[in-house]
Amino acid sequence: MGDGTVLEKAEAWLSEGRNVALATVIETWGSAPCSVGSHLVIAEDGAFEGSVSGGCIEGAVISEAIKVIESGRSRVLEYGVSDEDAWNVGLACGGTIRVFVDPLNKNRELFETLQGLRHRRIPVALVTDIENGAQSLVRAEGSDGDLRLSAARLSSAMEFLSADRSGFTEGLFVRSYGLPWTVIIIGAVHIAQALVPMAELAGFEIRLIDPRLAFASKSRFSDTPIITEWPDRALAQNPPTDHCAVVALTHDPKIDDPALLAALRSEAFFIGALGSRRNHQRRLDRLVELGASPDQLGRITGPIGLDLGGRSAGEIAVSIIAEIVAARHGKRP
Repeated sequence: MGDGTVLEKAEAWLSEGRNVALATVIETWGSAPCSVGSHLVIAEDGAFEGSVSGGCIEGAVISEAIKVIESGRSRVLEYGVSDEDAWNVGLACGGTIRVFVDPLNKNRELFETLQGLRHRRIPVALVTDIENGAQSLVRAEGSDGDLRLSAARLSSAMEFLSADRSGFTEGLFVRSYGLPWTVIIIGAVHIAQALVPMAELAGFEIRLIDPRLAFASKSRFSDTPIITEWPDRALAQNPPTDHCAVVALTHDPKIDDPALLAALRSEAFFIGALGSRRNHQRRLDRLVELGASPDQLGRITGPIGLDLGGRSAGEIAVSIIAEIVAARHGKRP
């Protein structure tokens, strides 16, 4: 589950009139399982979404978050082996986590502005002084909020945002929200039915494209909107960014080849296509005839997926999402 899902849950709960707190990992040491910037949203009745520790300290954070909601004041929590409650919160393995818990109802206007920018795909950073809870939003146009930023602090926050990093700089915590990581799937085929939920669980947004109405049906993908344009047209209208992976799954050259050409002209961080080695070589030959250069062809991974030895749709989907995750983190074999 991506952090975007957690923030959307917070947005929904606020719109229902519920009191909500947002917990964010601000520092980790040792074997802490969740990265800096991870979110957990908590409602006043104890309902929650997301994670700050993979399950180790969620119960303790939820209890403290309810107190934060009642008081209306933010708090910093710390758990680790040096804490007398370390065994109870499950960090006896040696990890330490600091979590900032913020009452969103108190800062609702700033949160709604943050969500509006995210929904419009505008990179933004939330900058927080954890000593007093003052916050501001930073984006290309500047900053706004109750936290006044010096030129040096604004510049540092902008550097974090440009690098899509979260952490401390100039004494402030910066949580960056860059462009969403997205998997663009060409072909609403059987493997896509397994790949979509896996990619979503790995924190990716989904764009599913298939012009064939027999495949692009609600009965096959009830919770996933399907773009029924021809893929090359759809990608031209909304080009893949450097946060996008493009996956061609149809085996149909009329659909896959134009989509791959469009992807090669984009900044996509990963491009892959399904098929045997022999069929992939035929695909490359066709793409050369369509004008692709050798350097461009080198960007295509084919056959797509890590070699895990599996053959079922689910196993192939696992191998595909594993390769995409590795590429995202610079760990491709």
